Amino acid sequence: MRNLLSLSQLTLEEIQELLDLSQQLKDHKIKSQLTNKKIANLFFEPSTRTHYSFITAQHNLNCHPIDFAPGTSSIIKGETFYDTVKVFESFGVDAIVIRHNENYWYKHLVGKIKVPLINAGDGAKDHPTQSLLDLLTIKQQFKTFKNLNVLIVGDILHSRVAHSNIAIMKRLGMNVFVSAPQKFQDKQYSYVDFDTYLPKVDVINMLRIQKERIHDDINIDIKMYNKQFGLTSTRVKMLKPSAIIIHPAPVNRNVEIDDAVMESKHSKIFSQIENGVYVRMAVLLWTLHK
Repeated sequence: MRNLLSLSQLTLEEIQELLDLSQQLKDHKIKSQLTNKKIANLFFEPSTRTHYSFITAQHNLNCHPIDFAPGTSSIIKGETFYDTVKVFESFGVDAIVIRHNENYWYKHLVGKIKVPLINAGDGAKDHPTQSLLDLLTIKQQFKTFKNLNVLIVGDILHSRVAHSNIAIMKRLGMNVFVSAPQKFQDKQYSYVDFDTYLPKVDVINMLRIQKERIHDDINIDIKMYNKQFGLTSTRVKMLKPSAIIIHPAPVNRNVEIDDAVMESKHSKIFSQIENGVYVRMAVLLWTLHK
């Protein structure tokens, strides 16, 4: 049994293995099935891309997805997170995919749940499958990670994507730079000027403002944010011709990224979404030892 909780638990060889498997699945070079495997999808936070790409991946592998709706579950009656997960384990599922707003939710479960656990996002800390699909998108463009310049921009403090990507991108040999308004800075990182670094980067990773995680005492002036940290049509002209734009989505259009930029020649945002299905297929196959 293998869990996928954080990319930090994997070797670089295992990460490359998952990326290669994802690409082979996308290119239809291999046809793998997990016939009749039952996969529980426990999303305690709203999600479109991650949630439904996992379900799509499960259908593609001939699994039986079991979907969980917190708002109509016994959580309303006071059932704990742990007991909810134990219920699905008791149903005889083969793996459990979980997103939860608590950082490191899996610490409550490891060693107590006897089926594989897959982290679909924990609080503001980690999002391993998003990082994998970002890496796949970058690899498709550049064929390598070594010495690529990456600029991650926006709400660093509240973003699990930022924390995941900064760590794994550095491990893979990329030069990672971070730019953010002061109110969205995580103090463990150093910060650079957005406009100064734009012409130098190969990958610009824009982030969503995480409104659901922001305290009431943090005020956001949307127009000012777009002016100072938005990827506008003017700023896109500063990018190298080969540079790509990625974003975990959903995108706050005309805040982090202008409408005209969303489907520009630099944008790989919808390619990322497509790649997400194949990455999650690969993760399911890898987790279930197939």
